Amino acid sequence: MCQKVLIESRWSLTVLGHLEALLGKLIGYARVSTKQQATDRQEADLSAAGVRRDDLYVDHGVSGARASRPEFDRALDAIQEGDTLVVTTLDRLGRSTQNMLSFAEGLRSRSASLRVLNLGGGDVDTSTPMGAMVFTVMSALAQMELDIKKERITDSVAKRRTTGGDLGGRPKTVSDRQIRNALHLIEEGESTAQVLRDLGLTRSTFYRRAREASRASS
Repeated sequence: MCQKVLIESRWSLTVLGHLEALLGKLIGYARVSTKQQATDRQEADLSAAGVRRDDLYVDHGVSGARASRPEFDRALDAIQEGDTLVVTTLDRLGRSTQNMLSFAEGLRSRSASLRVLNLGGGDVDTSTPMGAMVFTVMSALAQMELDIKKERITDSVAKRRTTGGDLGGRPKTVSDRQIRNALHLIEEGESTAQVLRDLGLTRSTFYRRAREASRASS
């Protein structure tokens, strides 16, 4: 009886192994830009999407603008033919529209795909024609939204400078929304020093406000 159970167990593992090779694995990637942020929500969403813990890679305190991200690089090395890289949102890749499209094409050339759990309000997989089209459109829209945010911050600062207004040196003059927009700009490659100068905040005050804004939005 025990021998029969052992044989059946080995057979099941063999079948599962063949299915995994045929269907490919889900490789999950999560990232936060500062040490103060947590990836718990991203990890929970990736797990719910079917990513196994052993196939999940997480970068802490790493900007998306950096060319090299240790765990992201490991995730890419782990991807084999038929696998899918899964992220929660497009900005976890932290790349420009052109780079994101090139990245997706690079995965496709390796017979792998990219899946974004929340892109335009839905789950998008570039392995399908519709998914590839939505990814292209949403990548362009994400870049446009970032450019608009940059323009708004620049215009606001320029207007206050012209009128001799306060640039926001005191924390109470800077809204949580401005703090979140500033974090997004830094994440996308803007100079931290320049963003802090535009807001009129010291580094310590800025990160304290960032932690407060993160708690308020969670």
